Amino acid sequence: MIEKERDHIVKLLTKAQRALRNKNTIVLKTLSDRTIHTASIYKDIDSIVVATTIYALSKIIEREKYKEYKEWPSFYNLAIKNLGLAAQNLKQNKIRQFRQRLVDIRKTANNFSSNLKGYIKEVFEKAAINKASRLYEHGVSFSETSDLLGISQWELAEYIGKTGIGDVNLGVTVPIKQRINFTKKLFEK
Repeated sequence: MIEKERDHIVKLLTKAQRALRNKNTIVLKTLSDRTIHTASIYKDIDSIVVATTIYALSKIIEREKYKEYKEWPSFYNLAIKNLGLAAQNLKQNKIRQFRQRLVDIRKTANNFSSNLKGYIKEVFEKAAINKASRLYEHGVSFSETSDLLGISQWELAEYIGKTGIGDVNLGVTVPIKQRINFTKKLFEK
């Protein structure tokens, strides 16, 4: 991870922690989108994991029914705590601990006995597919995208097919007659 990107992720995690405390899903999604753009440029797996985690947290806190489960406060508080610890670890260049904090957020629900465990796992899986489609949209190849996020190409293709991301025609140009007329006007005087 490059120094400039590390500093960016530290700030991003701090903002994400604050947004999670305030239950601000819009800020969380915006932070995730900004990170996925940077991740597409550098193909940095840490940035991708941060973007996916933040996006998943935004989707989890916007679902009111999750808050009815007795394990909810535990998950919510540990997610806030681990975002802060991840930022602190990264700031101190403790990369292994930083990565572990992000894993801990995802694995917190593994200890739950209620349906919340399955719901949270599903949200994280769907978040990975969503962010993979965004990487693909930013120009990262199909196979590279699925490899970076650890999802199958089939899952990615299915999601992209539903969203229409692959339907964008990048080869649309101005009609020939219109280009000729434009060129003629350049030379008229």
